[in-house]
Amino acid sequence: MTAIGFVTRTTHGGFRGQLKFLPICADIDIVPNRDKSGDTSPDFRIFTQGVEVGSGQILTGESRGSDYVNLSLAAPGFGVRKLCANLGRTVGLYGDGSFFLIWNPVD
Repeated sequence: MTAIGFVTRTTHGGFRGQLKFLPICADIDIVPNRDKSGDTSPDFRIFTQGVEVGSGQILTGESRGSDYVNLSLAAPGFGVRKLCANLGRTVGLYGDGSFFLIWNPVD
């Protein structure tokens, strides 16, 4: 598992932290999508410097049946591919509301 960032839960139900990998270091805000209109709409929207760069979906894991957040980011700095990651708890580190962004490479 490769961690490409770190976020903490906000009081508004979202997350705030940094995306960090090789040439990119950006502050990000993952905010609940208050305008969600159906099952296909994202649960979260991802912003950096006021610009939307991605979205997040709450999914249920097949093996444990627990919920997790799957992120998809796209920006010119990433080239033509999307960057995918999952929020993973930092068990024993930084407190209960802290999460790593775990890189999820897509073929």
